[in-house]
Amino acid sequence: MFQQEQEVISLIIAGTIMLLLLGIFIIGFLFFYQKKHNSYISEKAQIQSQFDQELLKAQIEIQEQTLSHISREIHDNIGQVLSFVKLSLASAKTMDEKKNHEKIDETRELISQAITDLRDLSKSLSYERIKMIGLPEAIKAEVDRVTKSGLLNTTLYVSEEHYPLGVQRELVLFRIFQEALNNTLKYAHARNLHISLNYTANLFTLTIEDDGKGFSVADKMNEHSGAGLKNMENRAALIGGSAIINSELGKGCNIKISLNPIAQNNYADGTNQNSAG
Repeated sequence: MFQQEQEVISLIIAGTIMLLLLGIFIIGFLFFYQKKHNSYISEKAQIQSQFDQELLKAQIEIQEQTLSHISREIHDNIGQVLSFVKLSLASAKTMDEKKNHEKIDETRELISQAITDLRDLSKSLSYERIKMIGLPEAIKAEVDRVTKSGLLNTTLYVSEEHYPLGVQRELVLFRIFQEALNNTLKYAHARNLHISLNYTANLFTLTIEDDGKGFSVADKMNEHSGAGLKNMENRAALIGGSAIINSELGKGCNIKISLNPIAQNNYADGTNQNSAG
């Protein structure tokens, strides 16, 4: 009888210990799960914050670039045309009637030119306009501007089937393109620039290629001046893409941005619902 009681007590103690160990395990598991969950939430919030900051930076840079372009156009083109109109009208006072008519016709054409230039400026790019017209048209407008300036021979290819990639993605892609274009204009001493937007079911690629003097990518990345190249890579990664930069001295530069158009992301910008073709 005493032995049976000892067995019962032993079973109770063993059961109690098992329950305590199970309770400790459950509590430990819940603690570990909560810690991992909190870490995930924190990491997700950090990524979202980084993305929002980078997006705001891209918007500001696009606005600054637009204002700089408008300032140059007003000073170099429209301002000069209107100044010439002013001088032309002033000189008309001393001319006979026939020459006055000729001067008026000439002035009318100059004013018409100034109005056309102002109309073009009113269509200048801002990030709000990019939202409305989409990436291909936004890039086309920039290419047309460069072509008009005569600084570069530019060609643009856009595949027939193209689709929206999402507002924020397209904004970041446009800023990467704009930065690459500015680098070409400032440093490459290129004669020709080719831009390609290729849309397929599983991949979008933006390629920017010039025939300029080129550079060593490895050396450039180690210099302070390589921040722009690193910035392109970081921005591409931030929208789920990749940037490959190839260049050699004397052989121009090729920048290729690749992006999975149907890849889902965590950003609440309407990208997910718009990213499919």
